[in-house]
Amino acid sequence: MKDAFHEFIVHGQDGAVNPNHSGTKMAAHYEITIPAKDKSILQIRLVGADAPLPKLPATNLFDRNFDQIFADRKKEADNFYEKIMPQGASEDEQNVIRQALAGMLWSKQYYYFDLDQWLTEHGYAPLLGRTKASVRNTHWFHMINDDVISMPDKWEYPWYAAWDLAFHTIAIDAVDPDFGKEQLLLVLKETYLHPNGQLPAYEWNFSDVNPPVHAFAALFTYNADRQVHGKEDGEFLEAVFQKLLLNFAWWANRKDPQGRNIFQGGFLGLDNIGVFDRSAPLPTGGFMEQADGTAWMALFCQQMFEIALELAQHDSSYEGLALKFLEHFMWIAGSMDRLGENRDELWDEEDGFFYDVLNLPDGQAMRIKLRSMVGLLPLCATVIVPPSALERFSSVEKRIGVFLSKYGELVANIHPFEKVGVGGRRLLAVCGEQKLRRILTRMLDESRFLSPHGIRSLSRWHQEHPFEFYVSDSKYAVQYQPAESQSAMFGGNSNWRGPVWFPINLLIIHALIQFYKYYGDSLKIECPTGSGNQMTLFQVAQEICRRLVSIFLRQPDGTRPVYGGTSTFQTDPYWRDLILYYEYFHGDNGAGLGASHQTGWTGTVARLVQLLHADAAMVLEAGIQKVAPNLKQPTGIES
Repeated sequence: MKDAFHEFIVHGQDGAVNPNHSGTKMAAHYEITIPAKDKSILQIRLVGADAPLPKLPATNLFDRNFDQIFADRKKEADNFYEKIMPQGASEDEQNVIRQALAGMLWSKQYYYFDLDQWLTEHGYAPLLGRTKASVRNTHWFHMINDDVISMPDKWEYPWYAAWDLAFHTIAIDAVDPDFGKEQLLLVLKETYLHPNGQLPAYEWNFSDVNPPVHAFAALFTYNADRQVHGKEDGEFLEAVFQKLLLNFAWWANRKDPQGRNIFQGGFLGLDNIGVFDRSAPLPTGGFMEQADGTAWMALFCQQMFEIALELAQHDSSYEGLALKFLEHFMWIAGSMDRLGENRDELWDEEDGFFYDVLNLPDGQAMRIKLRSMVGLLPLCATVIVPPSALERFSSVEKRIGVFLSKYGELVANIHPFEKVGVGGRRLLAVCGEQKLRRILTRMLDESRFLSPHGIRSLSRWHQEHPFEFYVSDSKYAVQYQPAESQSAMFGGNSNWRGPVWFPINLLIIHALIQFYKYYGDSLKIECPTGSGNQMTLFQVAQEICRRLVSIFLRQPDGTRPVYGGTSTFQTDPYWRDLILYYEYFHGDNGAGLGASHQTGWTGTVARLVQLLHADAAMVLEAGIQKVAPNLKQPTGIES
């Protein structure tokens, strides 16, 4: 029991711990009287069970080398982290990086789960003729998890989550790239990946659908690793790609039931962001086609295209797969906004925004005009294709030219792939310049999505204008809620109705940089909207970074937004510099919310601090092998 020590020490409940003093967790118990305003220091060394203890007085079990050994280890750690610190980073920013990455390393947890054994014990054993219907995870009896895994929070949530894990690796790559690769390969193993190609979501329902972000994380890991070490790990990239082919097929076959290249998927990790539980039968009947599910698949196609092109440099058989994913992206992107005015498409020309579409049993369709992160995700389906790639694989360029000439009406409302940008680059994007400007105008409005601490998950406009939907005599409503959820949906323990979440912010920042690589300094946008301040898209990306990072930094008044009104953490000298990386953050003041021990994907803030100190010219002009001149050594964020 995780509260056993608390019950034993504070409440004197001797039975809270194993009377045999054995188990999987232990704690040393010291009784010390400490005068007010004073302190005591314990020096502790762990030794093997058979190691002889030093023969010293009981009050001094360690020789004088203790302090030196401790100082040496600390110096080694300082030297290690110094190499990944961007030049110009303040002491406080470096503190944020160190503690974020420490949290990532601390959150490793050994995880064992034999599903066949667990299901059998709960009365479900299909091979033995027992099929008790109420048992969860009945379709996953092939699974045996027996590994050290990066957890969202090993204290409160000692289970893995597939899409959390992908974002974990982006942070972990900065300090332990081998472990990051292991984690990406882990959930693709035959003892995790379902035979039908589905990735396991999380312990209480492996069949839930998480966003397909493993290709994105794998490509980031591969590029960062190549930049830092100067060599390619093609074996890793190919292993990931082969398994993701199965996962892509599962998505294409299971989550596009109408065959229109418009995808569903359920809540997709965004819990209560919708007016309905998108994973449950709709109160209206019919089905929901999702802007976020479709955008995730568009991004999945782009990342698989990039990986296939990379692998094709050493194996020409991957050229065909690269073309396949490029064409599949075109089919998806074109389906999001077809020629003409159509009520069953995701793009709303009047509002200049993407929405989910509710398809009713009588064949009618309507957009759910709830302005949320769901409508921003299509921005994230954006990838640069360097000129060298098409020069090397001329057959791919030729065949895509034939495709575009044949299906011109399909791609009429997306960015024209044949149009060359800065440095000869091509752009694969759902949004052309006009759509991009219209969405950014709303996203960068401080009265809507742009908070002082990042991009909100729901427009603040809905605070005074709740979205309401009526089914018979029942009203379903969504109102902007910057902090904890007021909805009972999903148990009320998560909230995408206003707070700032790091993973989606990270993808938006990535997309803005891709757009900047294509448009360069020629495209500027007002940021914040209405301020008159014109910024390049790289400057916008860094401005969002600055706001996110500011959550953890000490402000001029000495407080850190992350701690809100908790005075002890704001003022106590023993606590004020010890930072917690919460699950998500207040949409107006940046205070930490949800699991306080989360770290998890919030640990990606370490990468954002690096990006704050990156050089725009380097991002615009340098190849993937080049290093930013203002960094002490490659950190991987440049790619």
